[in-house]
Amino acid sequence: MFEEIKKLLVECAHVDDDEVKPESNLKKDLGIDSLYAVELTLELEEHYGISIDWEEMQEVYTVKDVVDQIEKKEGR
Repeated sequence: MFEEIKKLLVECAHVDDDEVKPESNLKKDLGIDSLYAVELTLELEEHYGISIDWEEMQEVYTVKDVVDQIEKKEGR
């Protein structure tokens, strides 16, 4: 799951592959602002066939948080 999300981050937010680690902060480390966050949310919803509320994404700070949120939605 991490590798899939990493790939989406690299493609969607145009960050370097080396910068994306589970503990990477989306805003501080990867420079993902609110516009990129919306784009990322839409990509995640489309890729995984899930629905993510904006309020849920407000609680996501790190790449690991993204993974956890998707796994929670998928019932893992």
